[in-house]
Amino acid sequence: MAAIIQEAARRRTFAVISHPDAGKSTMTEALALHASAITEAGAVHGKSGRRGVTSDWMEMEKARGISITSAALRFEYRGHMFNLVDTPGHADFSEDTYRVLAAVDCAVMLLDAAKGMEPQTLKLFEVCRHRKIPVITFVNKWDRPGREALELLDEIQERTGLKPTPITWPIGNGGFFHGVADRAADRIVRYTRTPGGATKAIETDLSAEQAQAELGEDWERAKDEIDLLSAIGSNHDQKTFEAHESTPVLFGAALSNFGVGRLLDAMVDIAPAPTPRPDVKDDPRPLDEAFSGLVFKVQANMDPSHRDRIAFVRICSGKFERGMVLTHAATARPFATKYAQSVFGQERATIDEAFPGDVVGLVNASALRPGDTLYDGLAVEFPKIPSFAPEHFSTARVRDSSRSKQFRKGIEQLDAEGVVQVLRSDVRGDQSPVLAAVGPMQFDVVKHRMAVEFNTEIAMDRLDFGIARLTDAESAPILARQRGVEVFTRTIDGALLALFTDEWRMRGVMREYPDLILNALLADTRG
Repeated sequence: MAAIIQEAARRRTFAVISHPDAGKSTMTEALALHASAITEAGAVHGKSGRRGVTSDWMEMEKARGISITSAALRFEYRGHMFNLVDTPGHADFSEDTYRVLAAVDCAVMLLDAAKGMEPQTLKLFEVCRHRKIPVITFVNKWDRPGREALELLDEIQERTGLKPTPITWPIGNGGFFHGVADRAADRIVRYTRTPGGATKAIETDLSAEQAQAELGEDWERAKDEIDLLSAIGSNHDQKTFEAHESTPVLFGAALSNFGVGRLLDAMVDIAPAPTPRPDVKDDPRPLDEAFSGLVFKVQANMDPSHRDRIAFVRICSGKFERGMVLTHAATARPFATKYAQSVFGQERATIDEAFPGDVVGLVNASALRPGDTLYDGLAVEFPKIPSFAPEHFSTARVRDSSRSKQFRKGIEQLDAEGVVQVLRSDVRGDQSPVLAAVGPMQFDVVKHRMAVEFNTEIAMDRLDFGIARLTDAESAPILARQRGVEVFTRTIDGALLALFTDEWRMRGVMREYPDLILNALLADTRG
């Protein structure tokens, strides 16, 4: 059992999150590069265009240059095992980001140096606060014109309530980024960019005298600001960081690989290791208890040649050994783990053992859904991952009736993965299910994947609904008779959802029938 505790202590499981276009996938690639997990960054911006990054494996992601799905990258650094989960790069897929945050111990929040606290950034800070996830803030794109560093710190504290405690401080700004003063390590580091930013930036240690001679006024200004930070007590404190009361701050530029290595070091030095996870009864499951794990992501057809389905499982306790037969908490049925893999973007390798904090991919997991629990020994079930309140609704129908079987299979699979929520009703029948989404781009993913993976073209027709509420069997018949209201069954869990054209119509129904059950779903985290 001591070995399990030791292995857990060297795990770091974290997500990279931010407002769209702040550089999440580029940062993911840069972290893997600095950990020597890859030899050359895949995110290369130049006149020749942008190569797809390691974590972006879907063709639609490569074409649009954004992350649409979450992806897991596993690699070692400084004797520690990192499980880095990249998250979608668009607010329409924020539900996927929420699932990822249910599986990590820490988050790296990227801020755009020029834009600061954007709407999605603030929402994600709130989600992390709710889930008690410590946040390390990385101010990205500091090699471009942007805002003043002290101004950004003020904004962080004012809008999140977290005290910013810079670990590094930039020397130069506005596109003239020389390097950083490392307050924690008492170093002055100058960065030199390599061609195209494809390899690690060159780091040169400077003495205070060298910094004065070579960097002049920029060093003088940085030194004065550092003295101010010390005077007001903006120093890293591990207790307040882990309590989500402060956020360590680092400055750099992921595309140029500036400050990325220091972020990796911070993950080793201050990011929390796995701790006992509370079950549905709020009883923490000890790390050295028998195996337990939480399914936070299900993804099919990552490798078109295999056409299989992978369930990403965050190990919460115990030692995982490939081949062990676990219990699926939702059904009490056995689940065999003969095909278990570690994942690095789209690349996969067989994994024989894993420990708390690790992310393992279980292949051919058709019975598993996001939020499910697997366990060995003493029974346990972890809290479900709530679904977001959808705001966009469309019917889906197959264009070629001879592809009806493939249509049904594809819709069922995308529903199980959580790509969209699938709603059905006796009135509309099974031939034209209603798809419910947080954002309209989810519908684009459905059409793309149905065409590519199931060779089935579908048509989608938008429905004029904008609000969904949970209801019950007694309220459903009354609601179904109201103008501008329809009631559906959500196929993934059997929940009854009442759809309203708008909030005005919903309030009107509630005034007329005050005893109806209408409960809000999980609030959306989009800006």
